This record gives sequence, C-alpha cells and structure tokens, in this order.
Amino acid sequence: MRSEAEMMKLILDYARANEDVRAVMMNGSRANPNAPKDLFQDYDIVFFVKDVAPYRRNQAVVDYFGEILILQTPEDMGDPPPASDGRYGYLMQFMDGTRIDLGFDPVEIASRRAHGDSQTIVLLDKDNLIGEVPPASDRDYLPKRPNAKAFDDCCNEFWWVTPYVAKGLWRDEMTCAHGMLDEYVRTQLMKMLFWYVGVKTDFQRAPGKMGKYLKHFLDAELWALLEATYAGASPEQTWQALYAMGDLFRRLAHQVADAQGFVYNEKEDANVSAFIRKIHQLPKDAVTI
Repeated sequence: MRSEAEMMKLILDYARANEDVRAVMMNGSRANPNAPKDLFQDYDIVFFVKDVAPYRRNQAVVDYFGEILILQTPEDMGDPPPASDGRYGYLMQFMDGTRIDLGFDPVEIASRRAHGDSQTIVLLDKDNLIGEVPPASDRDYLPKRPNAKAFDDCCNEFWWVTPYVAKGLWRDEMTCAHGMLDEYVRTQLMKMLFWYVGVKTDFQRAPGKMGKYLKHFLDAELWALLEATYAGASPEQTWQALYAMGDLFRRLAHQVADAQGFVYNEKEDANVSAFIRKIHQLPKDAVTI
C-alpha cells in the first residue's frame, strides 16, 4: 500500500504537470483533524480545471494513479442520475488498497467550493483563485441544536412508525418488518443519538457519517443497548431489537429533553409500547385485538 506521502506527491505532480489544473483541494476525513487516522481513509481530491471536457472518460487519468480494483464514474451513471453540475469524477479503488475520489471541477467555482466546506485543505493554488481558507475542521458537520418542534416531531415519528414493525412481524412479513425497523424507526433513533452527543459535548463534537464515532460518546450500557437494536433474522430477535430501540430512544430523549428544556411525550410512548406488546402476544389466528 502506498504511503500518504507517496499519494500526495502523485496527486500534486499530476496537478503541476497539467497546465489546465489551476488549483487542488482536499476534503473529507483526511482534512478533518478530529477524524481517527487509519489505512482505509480515502483521498478526497478536487482538481479545478479550465476545461472539464478533456478529463471526461479519460483512461489516461485512471492509468496515471495506479492499478484499478474497481472504478466508478458517477456522471456516467443513470441510477442515481448525475447532478449535471459541470463536474466529472473518478472514484478509484486501487489494487494496493488505496482509494482516491477525484473530481474535475470548473475553475470558476474553485473559491465557492473551497469556502463551502469546513473540511477543506488547499493543496495548490497556481493563481490565488481561492484566497485564505480557515483551518480545516468538522464545524460544518457538528450536530445542530434542535428546537422544541424538531424534538417533538422526532419523538412522534419514532412512536408512529414503531407499530409498523410489530404488524409486519405479526403478519410474518420479515422484509417489511426489517425495512421499517432499519429505515424509518432507526432514522429517528439516529437523529436522537446525534442530539444526545450534542448535549453531551455542547454541540462541539461530531458523531461522524452515519454515526461511525458514536461508540466514543456512549457509556457501556448505552452502547450495549444500541448493539441490541441490530436484529437477527428470526421474528423473536426482531421483536427484542424493536424493544431495545424503544428503550434506548426513551433514555436518550429524556436526557435531551432535560438538557434543552423540552417536554417528552410520555403518553405517546406508553400507549405505543403497550400496543406493540399486545401485538407481540396476539395469536396468529386473531380476528380482533
């Protein structure tokens, strides 16, 4: 695997050797001073060029950076449809384990792009297009302090979608039950987890993309409860994961509410919790609840 020094030299040598490349920036985790460093971190690089056209579907670009394991060019894909914003990107996973997400962007947007993401390090600026950029940080990715309505909406949505999982389990519709659990219910749980991290750190630390740093912010008991929300395939395992989600959500919501001066809706919680337990015990041939 190539070292960071080797990769940075490769990137900058390309930029210096190509007249069209007028500036280079790096963002993502390698530009985040609070992100743990490891061998799997991508190199998120943007080359700002006079004309993007010569860099579209250009195999020479790919060949320059190394032996490809798998390549993706998002602007050539139909699902999801490309943004059509004038850029062109190569997502390159190499055989040696390194990865570069490389974008070619119009030079006209260099300053806006660089100043629009707090996780930005300017690596090269041939024409002083970008100007002074604040030291890179994760300030744009910190959890946002909720207001009372956002908190209430999150709680209401969590308890509203919870019975969908229970009904799917009673009907023996595994894919539906898991879909509801892992998409709709978990979305609200993750939102509350992010707010919990916020109130514990005065909204000055980020739990990371998809909560990848959450383990650093939860005590052993809360972390064990979060682990318990990830269900196996069996119906009973899924029931227990659903109960664990409710238990964890309740604990987090109480702490967020106390810290922010909100009121947690105990009645919705109690009503739905009792309702899903009734469904859990309902015979499969029941015609009424």
